[in-house]
Amino acid sequence: MAKGKDYFGLGRLVSIILAIIPITAWICGIVTRIMDGKIVAAILRIIFGAWIIWLIDLILMIVSGHILRLLNI
Repeated sequence: MAKGKDYFGLGRLVSIILAIIPITAWICGIVTRIMDGKIVAAILRIIFGAWIIWLIDLILMIVSGHILRLLNI
């Protein structure tokens, strides 16, 4: 995965569009966390990611261009 970009190294505009749609944001968030080797973060994303983390990811993607990286495990 490219450094400084989220959602598979795609550009900021494409990542924001993917983050706006809840289903794609949830799936892309899970896949990117698994690709980073953060299995615990992926499991938490599955459990809590439907609305809470989606909203946080959306706001952070628009403001800073990055999704939430809360856990490093």
